[in-house]
Amino acid sequence: MMKELYLVGKILKAKGLKGEMKVLPITDYPESFLDRKVFYIGKNESDAVRQVVRQGTLRKGFAYLLFFGIDTREKAEAVAGEKVYVSVDDLIPLPHDRAYLHELKGLKVLNESFEEVGVVLDVLKMPAHEVYEVQCGEQVVLVPAVEEFVEEIVIEKGYMVLKRLEEFL
Repeated sequence: MMKELYLVGKILKAKGLKGEMKVLPITDYPESFLDRKVFYIGKNESDAVRQVVRQGTLRKGFAYLLFFGIDTREKAEAVAGEKVYVSVDDLIPLPHDRAYLHELKGLKVLNESFEEVGVVLDVLKMPAHEVYEVQCGEQVVLVPAVEEFVEEIVIEKGYMVLKRLEEFL
């Protein structure tokens, strides 16, 4: 059975002659690239292959990774454009007031009276902030993921409370 994988970066290009790759981190914690010893690389989750880190550094907002078995520029160029994943077992623990995006998908959405009004379909990245895509009956609404509209999120109990939701219906 394939492990559940989560996107943490994208390989931009090869750097140098020894297989080093420039990676754009897609995470709030780019420093986690320095601690991890295993990543999965592929065009998508289903074809991602396990790779063991030989060396990793962070510079100017990018991760630079060397993997065992990818030791030439040509081999690094062959995976340029592919995505970098970690297994669910390798996700770093988050502070109590933070959540992984995959944990928010599927949460029940409650109004301020604690009545169930919908479910979170997705979390979309927008220029200013993230937005919750919420299915409310037959209608899909987009709610900004900001304190003005989010009362609380309780991952353990599977729900979030949104304020002023009627403004979006």
